[in-house]
Amino acid sequence: MDLALLKNLSKARILVVGDVMLDRYWHGDSGRISPEAPVPVVKVSKSEDKAGGAANVAKNIARLDGKVGLLGLVGEDESGQILETILSSEKIDSQLVSVCDLPTISKMRVISRHQQVVRLDLEETFTEQHSQLLLNRLELVLNDYDFVLFSDYNKGSLSLIQQMVQVAKKAGKTVLIDPKSSDLSLYRGADYITPNLNEFKLAGGKTDSEQSLTQSARDLINEAGIAAMLLTRSEQGMSLISQAEKHDFAAQQLEVSDVTGAGDTVIATLAVMLGAGMAAKDAVEIANLAAGIAVSKLGAATVSPEELSRKLGQYLQQTGEHYQTPFEDVLQHIEFAKQNGEKIVFTNGCFDILHAGHVRYLAQAKARGDRLVVGLNNDESITRLKGPERPINPLDERAMVLSALASVDWVIPFGSIEENDTPAKLIEQISPDVLVKGGDYTVDQIAGADHVLRHGGKVEVLEFLNGCSTSNVISKIKS
Repeated sequence: MDLALLKNLSKARILVVGDVMLDRYWHGDSGRISPEAPVPVVKVSKSEDKAGGAANVAKNIARLDGKVGLLGLVGEDESGQILETILSSEKIDSQLVSVCDLPTISKMRVISRHQQVVRLDLEETFTEQHSQLLLNRLELVLNDYDFVLFSDYNKGSLSLIQQMVQVAKKAGKTVLIDPKSSDLSLYRGADYITPNLNEFKLAGGKTDSEQSLTQSARDLINEAGIAAMLLTRSEQGMSLISQAEKHDFAAQQLEVSDVTGAGDTVIATLAVMLGAGMAAKDAVEIANLAAGIAVSKLGAATVSPEELSRKLGQYLQQTGEHYQTPFEDVLQHIEFAKQNGEKIVFTNGCFDILHAGHVRYLAQAKARGDRLVVGLNNDESITRLKGPERPINPLDERAMVLSALASVDWVIPFGSIEENDTPAKLIEQISPDVLVKGGDYTVDQIAGADHVLRHGGKVEVLEFLNGCSTSNVISKIKS
């Protein structure tokens, strides 16, 4: 696997076309039964809106740093406006087409004590006339993308999918499809389809043995004129099957919290990795890892490059390979975490030779919130602060070691002469909820503290572990 290609994620240009939805959640406690009917009364304390359906696929791509556009149908209503606002905040180039006679597809869920009490679906099936509007828009925006991903939820947006696929292929695009129809010939010309096991069976696939599964998959894609099938097989992992070869990938998550949206994560990750230049087998291997992360979370979850980096680190431990998110992409990931309501903690230092005191301190810092950002002095800054013999370890190696810690989510370098070797400017860019510093500082001595306090955040000073310091380690080595 060429991990260097993971630095090309932002070069993936993908257009998602399909059934977009607004997922709405009402959270509250249910302590009594209604006197009107034998149903629980839920007192709503919090509500949230999320992008669903094809929009969730686009969100997954954006979270992986891919350039993504979204083409779908919405109604001329409040739900459509809310969905547009969400997509804009996710850095998704939405190309939604409004129709006046049907509503935006919305799914409303009432959640109490982590259990879904009821789901209300507000939807009408779109017609071929509506789908023609998408086909017309597809032809206008197609040249801005290299890959076209069709996300079919059987809501009518893709009634003319065969015409859409042919338009995309004629333009030289790679086509991926998450199918819902049991008639796979509707997807003729696609490069990849990603059915789950149930969809595979409905299409005529056989699962009584591995041999019959493989042969029936090849028969299906041959008859339908599709190049390859990525079959997701739940606890059995997934299989990439073409006429020439078959590759199996074991499931990467044994304890499953929620499979909602896992298929979205798989096809989104596959598209991004192909867009980054990976071979199909390697792209599926990483999509399989992403699926393992997604099903460990509640709800329709997304996967970040940092999470993939950690999973890859475990998966490829024996090879000594490592992937680290490019520094320039981290700020966008922090912004996404804020949009999810996560509390951001910031600390900084040189971390030249990592020791037990550092590990304890970073774990304590992480405990102050949900995500920990570490500002890391660059090499020139450390030399100015510590002398010509420092740093012992260069920036990339220090960042790699820090990124491997479970407590650390992001590492960002700082320390130019213009910054006076302080992270003040970086703190202003991030605006963390909590700023943590270790040592004998008072709050007024901590760089960036005034900005954090002014924006409603907290500043905390933690004690270092006695006897643990990089200077002591260096002295012991010298002696």
